[in-house]
Amino acid sequence: MVKVGVIGCGKIAQVRHLPEYEENGNALLAGLYDIHRQRAADLARTYRCAAYETCEDLLGNPEIDAVSVCAANHAHAELTVAALRAGKHVLCEKPMAMTYADCERMVLAARENGKILMVDHNQRFAKAHQKARQLLKEGAIGELLTFRTTFGHGGPETWSVDPGKDVWFFDRQKACMGAMGDLGVHKTDLIQYLTGRKIVRVMAQLGTLDKRDAAGVPIGVDDNAVCIYTLEGNVIGTMTASWTHYGMEDNSTVLCGTGGIMRIYESPDCAIRIVGRDGGEVLYRIDGIQTNDRQTNSGVIDHFVECVETGAQPESSGESALRAMKAVFAGMESSQCGRSISIE
Repeated sequence: MVKVGVIGCGKIAQVRHLPEYEENGNALLAGLYDIHRQRAADLARTYRCAAYETCEDLLGNPEIDAVSVCAANHAHAELTVAALRAGKHVLCEKPMAMTYADCERMVLAARENGKILMVDHNQRFAKAHQKARQLLKEGAIGELLTFRTTFGHGGPETWSVDPGKDVWFFDRQKACMGAMGDLGVHKTDLIQYLTGRKIVRVMAQLGTLDKRDAAGVPIGVDDNAVCIYTLEGNVIGTMTASWTHYGMEDNSTVLCGTGGIMRIYESPDCAIRIVGRDGGEVLYRIDGIQTNDRQTNSGVIDHFVECVETGAQPESSGESALRAMKAVFAGMESSQCGRSISIE
């Protein structure tokens, strides 16, 4: 039985981590911590576990084997490193950290302490994405040429546990990045996972087009990001992340090859649609993608618990997350300097 603590009890903890740990027969919620102590106390009663006064007290409990870090972005690195040094395995929410140096520091701490570090790049665990990866390897659309991948919704201000225009997501000091880090990192990781190719060049434009804070001032982070990614093998495509998709979410990916087109999560009728050069179609009705309004088991917690039990490296390890974060930071740099950025 893996005994787990959760640090940060906001919305992502409440709709994903806590219920998925409770549903997992090999995990036991042992303690919660949140800077809002009453929030942690209320949730601790619901999940029949302890609420800790300090994060240090939770990490100091030798009976806790692993923790989920679900705090705001600016706290990810320090909390993760502290947990790893305290002998805990860590599942960290995305984005991994606010600087690439901090991302590397987290990976080093995991290595030095012999503990697992997993990052919640949950799109890898969507069944349609796993099937699409297999189909691409089998040559279902021939040689890959181009792609487009999108993640857009109406923004975090209505979904956050503290809804409103003063959410921490809009605060540059706490978030560092907006739609790019909240949504774009998922698709940046996903396209490399699907294709088995690394991003080697980034050209990007990030901007704040519509979001305003409570004072009516444009928020301090991007609400839209558009990136042109060049993958290994000279595959070129676009990644868009948006907090201004009002009315309907978009979580689709389209890949074009010499033998046809693969459309993933573009239609509610089927998860994968392949259209060959001859116009013939193959449909795969597998599952529906998670949305803010439709929460289903992500598979992330089950995988993390299994890795802790077996000692296996996670599918979305800290090491694998470095490549996505390198591209995200390259996109931010590209937007600032107005030129493309190569990634080694």
